[in-house]
Amino acid sequence: MNKLETKIEWESQAKKKYEDMISRIPLFHREIAKTVVHKRAIILAKERGASQVEEQDIIRAFLKEVPMTFYSLLVRLFIDVGFDYKKYEK
Repeated sequence: MNKLETKIEWESQAKKKYEDMISRIPLFHREIAKTVVHKRAIILAKERGASQVEEQDIIRAFLKEVPMTFYSLLVRLFIDVGFDYKKYEK
């Protein structure tokens, strides 16, 4: 566990959706996405001054870290796992 992980909790439902979404990402990209999205979600929660990582942090992290080439896949996965991503799009 790194420093970022020890200082902030994850909201349980959001964490379950995040893990479900990661499990649906094609194997070749899964570990990369897991690493960068996890770190970015923690950073975003801390920037909000939150005590835990929430759905909005996870969605924003995916949108920031996953290349736009995979946007249609990302949207499909958001829908499949129940993330309400539309309010976080720019």
